[in-house]
Amino acid sequence: QVQLVESGGGSAQFGGSLRLSCAISGDTYSPYCMAWFRVAPGKEREAVAVIDSGDRTDAADSVKTRFSISKDNAKKTLYLQMNGLKPEDSAMYYCAADGGLDRWCDLRRYEYPYWGQGTQVTVSS
Repeated sequence: QVQLVESGGGSAQFGGSLRLSCAISGDTYSPYCMAWFRVAPGKEREAVAVIDSGDRTDAADSVKTRFSISKDNAKKTLYLQMNGLKPEDSAMYYCAADGGLDRWCDLRRYEYPYWGQGTQVTVSS
């Protein structure tokens, strides 16, 4: 059974940094595409960053110069390094992963079979 568990959220000051982690369980599971999404109060879900099995990445324009997605295959963990945080980055952040058979991995993809429970990020000014 595949499970995704996020951690690393919390509070930060304007301009600060946080690193989110997403631990992946599932012995034989190997995703092709993994992503970070966020949902802010009153707003729609937003794709923040994606990474594929070849470590090709993309990020939303609003975070491209500040956030970085990466993964450690040995540790089966996905990361989101967030620098230069702004109050508008405050949201619940979710990691997502595909079934491993797809070959579609970009910010337009919102359908994933596996999701974490979310971790809250709050940035104060």
